[in-house]
Amino acid sequence: MIRKHITEQTAIFFSVTKWVVLSSIVGVMIGAVVTLFLKILQIAEESRSQFSFEYYYLLPIALLLTVFIVRTFAPNAEGHGTEKVIEAIHKRHGNIDIAVIPVKLVATVLTIFAGGSAGKEGPGAQIGAGAASWLSNLLKFSKEDRKKLVICGISAGFASVFGTPIAGAIFGVEVLIIGVILYDVLLPSFIAGFAAFTTAQFLGIEYTYFDIRFYQSVALDIPLILQVVAAGLFFGFISDVVVTGVSWGQKLVSKIPLHPYLVAMAGGSLLVILTLIFGDQYLGLGLETIKDTLNPDPYFSKDLPWYAFLLKTLFTSITLSVGGSGGIITPIFYVGVTSGHLFVQLAGGEHMALFAALGFVSVLAGSTNTPIAAMIMAVELFGLEIAHYAALSAVISFLITGHRSVFMSQILAMKKSEMLEVKVGEVIENAYVDLEEKEIGRIRDIKERIKRRRERLKEKRAGKTLSRREEN
Repeated sequence: MIRKHITEQTAIFFSVTKWVVLSSIVGVMIGAVVTLFLKILQIAEESRSQFSFEYYYLLPIALLLTVFIVRTFAPNAEGHGTEKVIEAIHKRHGNIDIAVIPVKLVATVLTIFAGGSAGKEGPGAQIGAGAASWLSNLLKFSKEDRKKLVICGISAGFASVFGTPIAGAIFGVEVLIIGVILYDVLLPSFIAGFAAFTTAQFLGIEYTYFDIRFYQSVALDIPLILQVVAAGLFFGFISDVVVTGVSWGQKLVSKIPLHPYLVAMAGGSLLVILTLIFGDQYLGLGLETIKDTLNPDPYFSKDLPWYAFLLKTLFTSITLSVGGSGGIITPIFYVGVTSGHLFVQLAGGEHMALFAALGFVSVLAGSTNTPIAAMIMAVELFGLEIAHYAALSAVISFLITGHRSVFMSQILAMKKSEMLEVKVGEVIENAYVDLEEKEIGRIRDIKERIKRRRERLKEKRAGKTLSRREEN
């Protein structure tokens, strides 16, 4: 018995040591590569002022070049990054072409520089995962070890882009399978996330954290709790709008009988037209709007239109559908804070910054099926005081969104209602969702009862009418 115990503890010790070393190396490497990406992107955005015309007029050409670069050098670099990494983990044990790293970097910088509505976290995750895959292949790791290291790459990329190492680690192990957290990768993901975050900070990356100056006691403020519950329901429907908008955009564009280069130019031209009509606040990362909406002073968001979340969804859907490169999570943050702003206007309540912050994380939880990462991100970005409200809102949003996601390669391992029949174990794109047979039977019984009741009411009315005629 003692011998078995010693053997077990020794094996675990060597395993933990192995992954501490490997994930630390991977985290530092990814932190450095993502820092390079973020610095180049920052320089590109700052150079816009050098033009004698509005930068977004370059969108048709930039999207054309993006499609050309991706199609020519690394087709797997298309889209918003994280989706392709999830697909590689599930279908190829995390094997990612090394060409994805430079191609994704250049394509994303081109897209965002010209004003394409996309984020930087998806490319960060894909670049990180690509670097981890390259290191795994270089050292001839097994398929399972490579898969683990690539998951660490997602966590490290996410953590170093947003400055949220714990949320980044959880996101990497939560986003792959809906309803399952991969505990065997949890430790290396945490270490890789912290290493990447620390490296990026050391190399000069500065992160934005928001002080919304809010504190309330859950136990004493029942009206606010009820308002948060209502907000969670609202954010769930907003998440569904985001998922549906992005999905419809991809389906519509795929049916256009034109060459991808022409589609890219047409999409860029459409974005220019929409910008001339609605303004340029829906282009690019949209970080200024996010900061203004999260500001406790309502003056900064007083000019925000109620339909801002719809336009950001439209701009993002067009950008990604026609071949633009970039992430989808930063646009989701934009949609979240602006929909939180709208919720307060509709509810006629207070705490504008609080509900903007709740929208920030709740729409993320709903549209990506990562409620735990969203809760932790709320604490890392906004402070501990928001934790209980963020947990409530994020979980409700996650459930209300249903069995849908912006990441169609996620595997569905749970059903969100006992009333539904759900085919688990499939990618979410192919998951079958319908009412349970017993629920269908109940609905039929209710319909039958309603039908019989109507018939009896008709008979009674007909009888009363007949008796009145006889009396007359």
